[in-house]
Amino acid sequence: MRTNRWRLIGMAFLVASTVAGAAVAATPDVNGAIVIERVFNDCPGSTLTVVNDYPWEIMIQDVGSNCYGWANLHVWRMAYDGAEVLFPNDSAFRICGNLTITGDGAGEAGLQIGPWWSEADGRFQVRSTDGEIACWGGRLPFFSFTATFGVTYVKGNTINLCMTYLPGDLDESNPGTIQYQVFYDGMFYSSGRLPFDEGNPSEPYGLWGILDDAKVGGFFQPLWALGGNPNATIAATFNDICWQDLYAVPTEESSWGQVKSLYRD
Repeated sequence: MRTNRWRLIGMAFLVASTVAGAAVAATPDVNGAIVIERVFNDCPGSTLTVVNDYPWEIMIQDVGSNCYGWANLHVWRMAYDGAEVLFPNDSAFRICGNLTITGDGAGEAGLQIGPWWSEADGRFQVRSTDGEIACWGGRLPFFSFTATFGVTYVKGNTINLCMTYLPGDLDESNPGTIQYQVFYDGMFYSSGRLPFDEGNPSEPYGLWGILDDAKVGGFFQPLWALGGNPNATIAATFNDICWQDLYAVPTEESSWGQVKSLYRD
C-alpha cells in the first residue's frame, strides 16, 4: 500500500494550471525509459549494475574498484519503443518519482530536464554529502529547497520529487514555467511556478522555455573524490516514476489536505 500511496502523492502534486499555447502543440509519446551509462567515466574500472523496470523502478549501483577519479555520471531518459525521446519547447508535461540514495559512498541524483547541448545539466538534485536539495543548470530556473525551507536530505531515506513544465506562449509576456515540488519526511514543499528567461536571442532551438530537443528523465552521479573510499558502493533507486502529458491529461486542483489524505492509513 505504501508504494501505491507514494504514486498517488506524486500524481497529486500539481496545483490546477491551464496549459497555454498553440492548440496544435503536442508532447511526444512516451512508453518507457532507457539508461545511458558512463556519461562521465572518471572511474572506468567500477562495477556498474543497472535495473530498468520502468515505471516501477530504475536502479543504478556503482561500486568503486580502487577508484581515485572525480565522478561517474549515469542518466536515464524518457523513451518510446526503446529510443530516447527529445522534447520540443512547446511540450507540457509532469515527471515525478521516489528517489533513495544508499551505500557507503557519496553521490548525487535526481530528476532532469536537460538542454539540447548537455547530458549533465538541468538538474533537480539531491546530494548525499551535505543533504542539499536544489534545482539548477541548463535552462532551468534556479531554486533551492534547502535555502528556502531549510530541508536537507539524509542518505537512506526516500524523497519524492516532481517537476511540471508548462510552455505558456513562449514569449516575454507569457514565458514557459517550471514548478518543482518535494514530499519528504511527511512534509510538502513547492517552488511555485517559476518563469524561464529568454535565453540566447539567436537561439535556433527556441526561446523562453526548455528549448527544442530537451532531454527528460533522471541522473545519478557517484562522487568518488568526495566519498573518501575508493572501493565504496553507492546506488540511486527511482521508484514509482510517474509521467503525464498535460495536453492529453486534464489537470485537477489538489490541495495539500488532499495530498496528506492519500498517505493516511
